[in-house]
Amino acid sequence: MILAIDVGNTQIVVALFDGDELKNSWRISTDKNKSSDELGMVMMQMLQFSSISKEDIEDVIISSVVPPVMHSLTNAIKRYIGCAPLVVGAGIKTGLNIRYDNPREVGADRIVNAVGAIHKYGTPVVIVDFGTANTYCAINKEGEYLGGIITAGVKISMDALFERAAKLPKVEIVKPSGVIGKNTVSAMQAGAIYGQAGQVDRIVKEIKKELDAPDCRVIATGGFASLIAAESQEIDTVDKTLTLDGLNLIYKKNK
Repeated sequence: MILAIDVGNTQIVVALFDGDELKNSWRISTDKNKSSDELGMVMMQMLQFSSISKEDIEDVIISSVVPPVMHSLTNAIKRYIGCAPLVVGAGIKTGLNIRYDNPREVGADRIVNAVGAIHKYGTPVVIVDFGTANTYCAINKEGEYLGGIITAGVKISMDALFERAAKLPKVEIVKPSGVIGKNTVSAMQAGAIYGQAGQVDRIVKEIKKELDAPDCRVIATGGFASLIAAESQEIDTVDKTLTLDGLNLIYKKNK
């Protein structure tokens, strides 16, 4: 079995794979101040909860968009799991042809998502990842990664309203009863949900035009994917495990 670890700005997702089967997954908060011992103990507790010993773990692969976490995380894996993790980055085989001005600038999460989407859904394909930032990735029919778009995620947008507008409260990000808010809270929720859905639909339509692929699949992943996809006309599929599946595929290409 292997551990696939996706380090995001808000959460770290740890997944246990046995071959192609995702056996279990856990989420912990991303904390740049956590020591390697703290991270190691948390991972050991996760494995013990599933009756897995560290001897059952053959290897570990990591995708990260938070460099300050990596020193503690890699040391935790070496000390508590007993192996040096494979980190998605320069020199890693992905099978992906990246047509970016500087391929090294493409985030590891976007590469992993692209590998997973091509394998699971074919090409051309558009991927929308709803995280701290929303990322859009465009893959053409030849399977080439062309680039994409990065926008502020729904939580960042709502936090900015709360912090910069004195009279606006901090609200839960849920779908309101209607698009016309009857109070401040529902008005902010409507702006968050329908604003994000409208943004997605317009951006995806423009990507499809540039790809010359009006019928290409649009895959959504990330924490708010289901919430926004329910109001979007362009998203075809919500795939919560896309990043983890992509990590598992990249591990196989390298090992």
